[in-house]
Amino acid sequence: MRFTYSSAALLALYLPILIATASDDKTPKPTKPCTIHSPNTNSFFDLTPISLSPPEEGKKAHKDDRTESWHAKGYDYPANFTINFCAPVVEEVKNVVGVKEELWRNVSAYYVADGKTYSIGSESSEPIFRGRKLVLNYTDGSPCGPKAKRLLDSREELASRKMIGHDGKKGKEEEDDDDDDDGKSPNKGIRRRKSTLISLLCDRDPLSPKASVAFVGASPDECTYFFEARSQAACGGAADTQQSVGPGGVFGLIVIIALLVYVVGGCVYQRTVMQQRGWRQLPNYGLWAGIGSFLRDIFIILTSSCARFLPSRRGYSRVSANSSGGRGRSGPEDENRLIDQLDEEWDD
Repeated sequence: MRFTYSSAALLALYLPILIATASDDKTPKPTKPCTIHSPNTNSFFDLTPISLSPPEEGKKAHKDDRTESWHAKGYDYPANFTINFCAPVVEEVKNVVGVKEELWRNVSAYYVADGKTYSIGSESSEPIFRGRKLVLNYTDGSPCGPKAKRLLDSREELASRKMIGHDGKKGKEEEDDDDDDDGKSPNKGIRRRKSTLISLLCDRDPLSPKASVAFVGASPDECTYFFEARSQAACGGAADTQQSVGPGGVFGLIVIIALLVYVVGGCVYQRTVMQQRGWRQLPNYGLWAGIGSFLRDIFIILTSSCARFLPSRRGYSRVSANSSGGRGRSGPEDENRLIDQLDEEWDD
């Protein structure tokens, strides 16, 4: 099968498509922190617009910049909550119960009760999908469990209520519970810590704030706290792909590929079909040869025009058209006679 000029043109058209397809087959780069692709719809979710950071030192905050973390009211829970997304809270927290001092700067959610600060989760920049639900999970907060102090006294009384008979003795079920406590528990010695689970929901209302956080509830042992956050950032969309080559580079690459196909395809066509040899194998040889001759003539004209400004050779001088002596203008014969005389003197 002969490789014709039309085949070369088709190759020039499909080569950029093949290159783009090959680049798509490569392993996708890891996503940025606080972003995720939906496994169900392949939508791209970026939570960085609602992730707050403290203002830089010496830099004045803009009018629309938020200078404090997101807040959620506790309602029936005797405390209010301060939360940030994918980053530590903007506020400076101190004296966090049960958390080492070097880890205070990683607290992403907390509440204050009785003058004490309780962490309900440390920073996590990896949102996950549970089915179709986009959630953000914070762990490693303050200690919790049976030995930790809880705010909901009513829940504590309800959880620790004993079944006592009318005669003041413990019931059978309580005795069974006491027997279980005396035995060795597989979780004995493990210190539990508070954690936070935030469910992110889409909110396309243009009048709504960037994000609104609502407290949903807490587990009876106050080890897990549930929140619901609504924001336009949780609506998802197309990913903003960053091109390694700019638009100019892509255009230049296409032009180079087109020139290569033009030269190679034209040479093959001229050699196999037109039976040309040498330089005449180039496509449109007559056109390029004419352009080359034109450029060569322009170069000669420019160099000859500049030659008059160069200093003349020693031993020769240009004879002025108006020579002194009152004989008027000297003719060509006088110039030739002078040149012959100088040549004779040079030979002697």
